Amino acid sequence: MTNNNKKLVPEAMSALDKFKYEVASEVGVTLKDGYNGDISAKDAGKIGGNMVRKMIQQVESQMK
Repeated sequence: MTNNNKKLVPEAMSALDKFKYEVASEVGVTLKDGYNGDISAKDAGKIGGNMVRKMIQQVESQMK
């Protein structure tokens, strides 16, 4: 499967990757370097959902 998503800010990839590992650690999901396609959908959802929640909170606090 090919990822055809275009990155608007390619430089942000390393920061998002670091953020992903931080959030995974916070929710108790262990990620390894490289491929993590073997984690459950539930765990992937925990990571993604918490990443979005934290990003929204950050933007909301900046808007105040």
